[in-house]
Amino acid sequence: MEATDYKVRLEIFEGPLDLLLYLIKKEEVDIQAISIERITRQYLNYINTFKLLNIDLASEFIVMAANLMYLKSRTLLPRADQPPAEDAEEDDPRWELIRQLIEYKKFKDAAGFLTLRELEQEGRFAHQPDISDWPAEEPPPLAEVSIFDLIRAFQKVLKRFEESHDFGDIIDDRFTTSDKIEWLMQHFQPGESRRFEELFQSATTKAEVIVTFLALLELMKLNQFVVRQSDLLGDIVIERRISPAERGEQ
Repeated sequence: MEATDYKVRLEIFEGPLDLLLYLIKKEEVDIQAISIERITRQYLNYINTFKLLNIDLASEFIVMAANLMYLKSRTLLPRADQPPAEDAEEDDPRWELIRQLIEYKKFKDAAGFLTLRELEQEGRFAHQPDISDWPAEEPPPLAEVSIFDLIRAFQKVLKRFEESHDFGDIIDDRFTTSDKIEWLMQHFQPGESRRFEELFQSATTKAEVIVTFLALLELMKLNQFVVRQSDLLGDIVIERRISPAERGEQ
């Protein structure tokens, strides 16, 4: 069984605008200062990685890819074929995408604010423990990782692997996704955490890197593993969840 024989059906609640906003945030630029050529290249790189992993994508991702390629082609037109300066903003379809991103970000920020207020209201009348009840020097909680963060980390691992391995040698691909699911469950104790890159240290083929990542995605979907990071674009940590039975709960 090859890596591509295993189809992953993730519930990706983020859409193409979420991916674009993620890429813009990663570049640390203002939405209105985005480079269509650069963001198109990065967006298509993500789409290709999803395809490599055989992950089902909503049609909206493909539509956005086509739109970005069209916008990129417009930027490559000779200067003589560009619209007059006074009409450039109105005629340039890039500004329609920018307006969509700005409006979408406003809704996302508002939704995040309302969610935060809801959490604050839920805890308003809760019992507040004494200061002495808190564990000393407890590290801050790690944030949940989005699928885009995870794909970005996987891209880095795969690139380093391809740069350091000679694919001229024929190496038998001995592992399936099921094998790697079993391997991850055996090598992680409940509550144990490790850095994302450590999962691939023993891999000897590109296919093994891919099936290891697919196994992680499947275990995340099954709520067996959780993936976190300390800050935006920071190191990603993999942790095996502790089940209620392992906690001794009834």
